Amino acid sequence: MIAILKQDRTDGSAEQLYKVLTARGIIVQEIKGESTLMFGLAGDTSNIDVDELARFECVDSVIRVSEPYKLASKKFHPEDTVIDVAGHKIGGAGNFAVIAGPCSVESEEQILSVARDVKAAGATFMRGGAFKPRTSPYAFSGLGLDGLELLKMAREKTGLPIVTEIMSADYLDAFAEDVDVIQIGARNMQNFTLLRQVGALNKPVLLKRGLSSTLEELLMAAEHVMAGGTRKVALCERGIRTFETATRNTLDLSAVPVLKAKTHLPVIIDPSHATGYWHLVEPMALAATACGADGLIIEVHNHPEAALCDGAQSVTPQVFRRIMGKVAKIREAIA
Repeated sequence: MIAILKQDRTDGSAEQLYKVLTARGIIVQEIKGESTLMFGLAGDTSNIDVDELARFECVDSVIRVSEPYKLASKKFHPEDTVIDVAGHKIGGAGNFAVIAGPCSVESEEQILSVARDVKAAGATFMRGGAFKPRTSPYAFSGLGLDGLELLKMAREKTGLPIVTEIMSADYLDAFAEDVDVIQIGARNMQNFTLLRQVGALNKPVLLKRGLSSTLEELLMAAEHVMAGGTRKVALCERGIRTFETATRNTLDLSAVPVLKAKTHLPVIIDPSHATGYWHLVEPMALAATACGADGLIIEVHNHPEAALCDGAQSVTPQVFRRIMGKVAKIREAIA
C-alpha cells in the first residue's frame, strides 16, 4: 500500500510515522513528487489496517497496491533506477550499458585479449564466467577463484567493471570484495536464499530470467534481492524455453516494454543465450536496442571455434565491433 502524506503536516509527524512502521517490520520506501511525499509500504503488511494507517495525523489518503512486488514496482519508485558502477551507468535516459566478454574465463591471454578488444569497440562492462553452471557434470565448469583473479587482472588493465555469476553462497565474501556486478543466472533465479544473501551485500546485481519463468516471477525474484538490502538490481531477458527448436531459446523482446511499464529497474537483453547462434546475435541485439532495452550482454571470444564453453553463440571481436557501430546508429535515430 501507499500512504500519501498531507502537504500541511506538522513538523516531525512523517518521521514519527516512519519510525512506527519500521518498528513493526515494514519496509518503508519514500516516494517524492514535485509537491507530495508518499510512503510505499513493503514486506509483511498484513498487520497494517488501512483505516488504522489513515488515522495518523500526517496521512492524507491510502492506496492499496495490487502487485505482489512492491520495491520493484514503478508505483513505489516512479523514476527509473540508475546503477552507477565507477562512472559506468546501467539504466536511465541516455545511458546504454554494453556488457561483453567470453562465456568462460579460460586463460590470462584469452581474457586480456578479449577485454582489450571489447573496450576498444565501446563496451562499458566486461563479462566472464569464473564459475559456470553446466548441464553436463563432465563439461568445463570454470576456473573458480583462479578465474576471478584473472577477471580482476583484466579490470586493472582496461578499467572495465566486471560482471560474473555467483553459484554458491560459499563465495559471498570473495564476490563482495572483488566483483563489481554480481550476476544471478537463470538456474538460480528462484534460489530465494541465495537471492537474499546476495541482496544483503548491497552490490549491483544482474538478475537473469529463469528458463520457464513468467515476468511476474522475475519481478518477484528481484523483490527477494531488494528485500535483502540492495536497490541496485537490473533485470536480464535471456530467452525462455518454448516448443521452438530452431534457436536455443525464444527471445521475448516484448518483455522490454512490459517490464518498462511495471518496474523502475533497468532491462538488459542477452541475445547470445537467447538464440544460441552467433549469426543471430547481431539482428537480435539491434532489435533489442530499437525496442527500448537499457543495454546488452553479449558473449565475445577471440577464437570461438576453440572456446571451452558456448563457442557457437560467441561472436568474434570483429563482429562485436560491427554490432556496436550499428547499435550506435539505432540509438541516435531513436533519441
